Amino acid sequence: MAETVDARGGYRDKVVAVEPGGVEPVAGADRHGSPRQLAWTWASPNLEFATVFVGVLAVSVFGLSFWQAAIAFVLGNGLGSLAHAALSAAGPRYGVPQMVLGRTAFGYRGNLLPAALMSVMAGIGWFAVNSVSGAFALAALTGLPVLGCLVIVVALQIVIAFFGHNLVQAYEKYAFIVLAVVFAAAAVVTFAKSSPGAAAATGGTGGFLLAVGTAFGYTAGWNPYAADYTRYLPRTASPRAVGAYAGVGLFISTTVLMLTGAASTTIAGPSGDNPAAAFTGHLPAFLAAATLLAIALGAVAANVLNVYSGALAFLAMGVRLPLAWRRAAVALAFGAVGFVLAWLGLSDAGAAYENFLLVIAYWIGPWLGVVLVELYRRRKVDVGPLLADPRTRNWPGFFSFLAGLVVSVALFANQALYVAPVPRAVPAVGDLTFAVGFVLAAGLYLVLGRGVSSTGHRARLRGLP
Repeated sequence: MAETVDARGGYRDKVVAVEPGGVEPVAGADRHGSPRQLAWTWASPNLEFATVFVGVLAVSVFGLSFWQAAIAFVLGNGLGSLAHAALSAAGPRYGVPQMVLGRTAFGYRGNLLPAALMSVMAGIGWFAVNSVSGAFALAALTGLPVLGCLVIVVALQIVIAFFGHNLVQAYEKYAFIVLAVVFAAAAVVTFAKSSPGAAAATGGTGGFLLAVGTAFGYTAGWNPYAADYTRYLPRTASPRAVGAYAGVGLFISTTVLMLTGAASTTIAGPSGDNPAAAFTGHLPAFLAAATLLAIALGAVAANVLNVYSGALAFLAMGVRLPLAWRRAAVALAFGAVGFVLAWLGLSDAGAAYENFLLVIAYWIGPWLGVVLVELYRRRKVDVGPLLADPRTRNWPGFFSFLAGLVVSVALFANQALYVAPVPRAVPAVGDLTFAVGFVLAAGLYLVLGRGVSSTGHRARLRGLP
């Protein structure tokens, strides 16, 4: 049975109102907004310390010079942003979340695995990571205990995500003004005091590939969210404009802050258990305080997307809840679990964050390979009837995803807990898991999926018993 809502709408542009329903298509009367809003929707959540820390890792952990790190960021962020643009452009056409659109690529039931991975990654994993960075920043600013600051940050995040799409978009819009001004000033001071040539290049090819993979993991980590924030746009919205604003907003914000983080490592300054305080130590007092506040606000900007999209991914698994506010209820549950994980991760945030970024890329690489091939194939076909039909099947897509994931991790993963045969034998390759997973899954699906076009899907939909 198709998932539908009242075509008359009723939610539209109400800001302080709980978004009704779950993952059903957005009613025509509720469509509103313009592609331009996507610039701040995707810039605001990246104007935070988690983005800065990717730049810090590239130089201080992966052993790159500043300029090597800059090239790695442009490559990793560029690839992730291009994919994000393509996926965002498809949102207005069907009015459903990204994980629901994946049902044509993997089948209704085959989509359960990617949706489950997405719900855990966004609603719990990323939520915990960003809550920690926001709590550290607020603690450095106010002098309050980190745990108390974590409670404050998490509570604000959950409230915004509970209300849903329109309040989330409003927060991103107004937070962007503050975040852009403060981080621009912090970046100018950081670059003025930095010595880009002082960072020694000791990481080699392996370090460079790790930095590319980490940057890609961070930026492409937003790819499974893409259509979640374009599905409310009018069906007449230009796909090119939708993709351009989403992709550019994502690329500029991630690249500028990663470069700022890399530059900050070349400045002698205070160190300690609070990484946010260490990053702002070289700034004038007033700007340091403003930056700490911006880091906390940026963590909230990222996490309201994480909780909101994580809840949508959970519902995209076909979970049926007898609640008018079922998405809001799931957001509350995810926020509670994410808070516990954030609390447990306060003591070793840096190492956990590095590993988390790489693991994100592991499953997103093959997922993205299949989804982009399927997106190209169905670009001229209406697959709307398939999205809510449990009889929709696509075993080549699911098999390609699973094969790309298993083979790439088994042979190329380079983690503290597991070093695969290839990087063990040739350490200089670093971590190519995401690239191998993407290429393998996309290539397999191009071959195996030749007889499973979107037109074929529609024929089976009419004839299935």
